[in-house]
Amino acid sequence: MEITINSLESIDLAARRFVDNMGRGRVFAFYGKMGAGKTTFIKAVCEQLGVEDVITSPTFAIVNEYTSESSGDTIYHFDFYRIKKLDEVYDMGYEEYFYGGGLCFIEWPELIESLLPEDATKVTISENADGTRTVSF
Repeated sequence: MEITINSLESIDLAARRFVDNMGRGRVFAFYGKMGAGKTTFIKAVCEQLGVEDVITSPTFAIVNEYTSESSGDTIYHFDFYRIKKLDEVYDMGYEEYFYGGGLCFIEWPELIESLLPEDATKVTISENADGTRTVSF
């Protein structure tokens, strides 16, 4: 499926379409260049899922945990950009997150590719020449 984000003003609509088409997936691996809008889109998706907390990039924390006020789901937002070795991911107990039943949104999954569950949904965000973004999954 492809979703086009025409502008920042339309990101909530795009996030709603994404949520409506997530299916039963629990782990979503977001691929895209620096500045493609991964964090911004994940923030919008979390808001559509009912997260009322302030949603920030987990660049330094590696993972942020949120709770959906509407469903009670636990949502984990990962940013593996600063990971230097896979041992760091083992040490943080990634298996509890990836296989624990919560929703996982992962930025920079290419850095931990071998640890992703087989059923992880690959999501690619591409920046188009006209400034729009395309979300493919």
